[in-house]
Amino acid sequence: MSDDEAFTYNGGRVGPGERQNIRYGISETYLGDPVRIPVTIINGERPGTTAFLSAAAHGDELNGIEVVREVASEWDLSELAGTLVCLPVLNVPGFLAQQRYLPVYDRDLNRSFPGKEGSTSSKRMAHRIFTNFIEPCDVGLDFHTSTRGRTNMLHVRADMADPDVHRLALSFGSNVVIDSEGPSGTLRGEATAAGVPTITIEMGEAHRFQRGLIDEALAGVDSTFAEYGLRERASVRWPGWRTIISGSDEKTWIRADTGGIVDMHYERGSLVHEGDRIATITNPFKNDDATVEAPFTGLLVGILENPVVYPGNPLCHLVELDAGVRRIIERNQSNDDATKS
Repeated sequence: MSDDEAFTYNGGRVGPGERQNIRYGISETYLGDPVRIPVTIINGERPGTTAFLSAAAHGDELNGIEVVREVASEWDLSELAGTLVCLPVLNVPGFLAQQRYLPVYDRDLNRSFPGKEGSTSSKRMAHRIFTNFIEPCDVGLDFHTSTRGRTNMLHVRADMADPDVHRLALSFGSNVVIDSEGPSGTLRGEATAAGVPTITIEMGEAHRFQRGLIDEALAGVDSTFAEYGLRERASVRWPGWRTIISGSDEKTWIRADTGGIVDMHYERGSLVHEGDRIATITNPFKNDDATVEAPFTGLLVGILENPVVYPGNPLCHLVELDAGVRRIIERNQSNDDATKS
């Protein structure tokens, strides 16, 4: 192997057939101690795609951490063709504090990319992550969960107008893809703009490991590796059905119009029909109910977990389905009900 097949970063080099576990300094604490992120780099003996897997850009989003750790530490990557950059905890200060944002003026690391040397603390951190471990890659998977108090079914967010992102999003094999540009400053949006097609995988809720979702995400990673030739024995998966949500009229956040205590009547991933009662909001005496109905037939991609709301708080994220997908889901649910009975 020639030197140009090595993965290099500021301060290190990983040659073909080599693996490194490093703690890379991106900042310093108030006491001047280094802030280091864990990074695993596996460079296969054969050339190929360079991919990054990242998680915990928000420090309380834990599911993705386990996905990235298992790929890096438990998968057989002896025949890897290409290079894998695993970043299980991007926001180390937030992770240590178990909070979403950097505990440095409460900045959002995932609105600070690609970062800038000599700028704010969050942008300096983002710059060192981005230039060393994101820009050298060909594609990227960035794992997230819903924010505190809400939960998401596993789905992909991707800019489907970009052909390279479109390919990556479909390769992951999720049922739902929400088509949107990554907001300014996000890892997904800025990496894609820099020529590294990247998708976000949303899965579950903050502050916990959810084994079923982790396993589902691992299957998606394996499928993506197959698409890009990183693992020859893997195969690209078809999820059984898929819906791509593009227009704003195909999705909506349903919000509470009154404050109170919420009883959700459906779980995440449920199919609801127009007019179905999704939730009921009551006062402490349960003598004044407010019913929340589905405005159209669709899938509950995300729902409330914390059962208390102010007016305006989100209750659920509903996406519309075309008739064909709806029939498949209804048929699958009927088969599941028949199996259970």
